[in-house]
Amino acid sequence: MKFYRKQPIEAEQFDGSDEMIDKYELIDAGTMLGTHHSPELYLTGSGKVDVGDWIATGVNGERWAVTDGVFKKEYAELPVIPKAVADYMKDCNNIINLSFHSALYEAFDELFAASQDVEHWIEHNSDVFARAWLDGYVAEENE
Repeated sequence: MKFYRKQPIEAEQFDGSDEMIDKYELIDAGTMLGTHHSPELYLTGSGKVDVGDWIATGVNGERWAVTDGVFKKEYAELPVIPKAVADYMKDCNNIINLSFHSALYEAFDELFAASQDVEHWIEHNSDVFARAWLDGYVAEENE
């Protein structure tokens, strides 16, 4: 038997607001019955959505509802890393196609060393760097 990991998704926790009802085109069960504004809302193709559930969006734009309990068991937020580290990782992957081992080595090598800030961050956040390399990441926005 082979084992697989899930690809990153976008998800937002449903708060019951009109803005989110419109954004995800949720269907009000009362509207379907002609009574309007019932407490039951449905996501097309997925089923009922309650406040606190998560609405996930897949790689092809498909959407589905996930209860909060299931979401917390199956998904973890991508690590947030400094933009300089994200740029270094992008360069390693895109420009010179380094392996993870080589990217770590190059970050600390005297000839090819990344900036001191990147080197320092990787040294003190190696687990986060590894997770970001493997699973993806979100880069901090410049302020």
